[in-house]
Amino acid sequence: MTGELAGLSAVVTGGASGIGLATARLLAARGARVACLDLTPEGVPEPLIGIRADVADDDTVKAAVEQAAQRLGGIDVLVNNAGIGAQGGIEDNPDDEWRKVFDVNVFGIVRTTRAALPHLRRSSSAAIVNTCSIAATAGLPDRVLYSATKGAVLALTRATAADLVRSGIRVNCVNPGTADTPWIDRLLARAADPEAERAALNARQPMGRLVTADEVAHAIAYLASPLSGSTTGTDLAVDGGMSGLRTRPRT
Repeated sequence: MTGELAGLSAVVTGGASGIGLATARLLAARGARVACLDLTPEGVPEPLIGIRADVADDDTVKAAVEQAAQRLGGIDVLVNNAGIGAQGGIEDNPDDEWRKVFDVNVFGIVRTTRAALPHLRRSSSAAIVNTCSIAATAGLPDRVLYSATKGAVLALTRATAADLVRSGIRVNCVNPGTADTPWIDRLLARAADPEAERAALNARQPMGRLVTADEVAHAIAYLASPLSGSTTGTDLAVDGGMSGLRTRPRT
């Protein structure tokens, strides 16, 4: 197998669909051995290895990471991609939902990273990539809870990078804009006018369209590979220009 990831082993959480599956496939295409940790790993295609894990449960995370390390022969790359969404303003989400979304989106990264660290410390090409969001850096309407978790992921990424840089473990994150994933499909299905809602999401990004899962996967693969060996503590936006451009309205 050739490619910049040849000989490396990678674990991708939330790897059975959307950005996670696109990332796992790309890492494998570039030479890595890849395990996908997911609540429903049964549909993960070969050569990917599907392993059941719930990032909200520490015991299943530990067991899944150890199983992945045994089957892959170690862990060089960890992609913390598992996450859930939430809608609403500051008054709209009850405490239990706040706890649930933080438990998955933030504590899930903590659990998986903590379990993988002994293996990453033995790697000469160790990298962690967290799936964050443009919601961490831009104020989006009706996304208070989700944005709060992604702001925490951004801070977590930078602080972890500082802690692990002397151990040779790089830690970065990607900040996708609105991506065309199954989660967005479910969101649109609940809208009163799905076509109008999709048009509004497209228009919110300066390029005028949703980000694709493959585009985010390519950014993750770059940060995971030795090609980005001097990059750590960085957030890479894949958002159609949403974070930095101030364009005139389309006419």
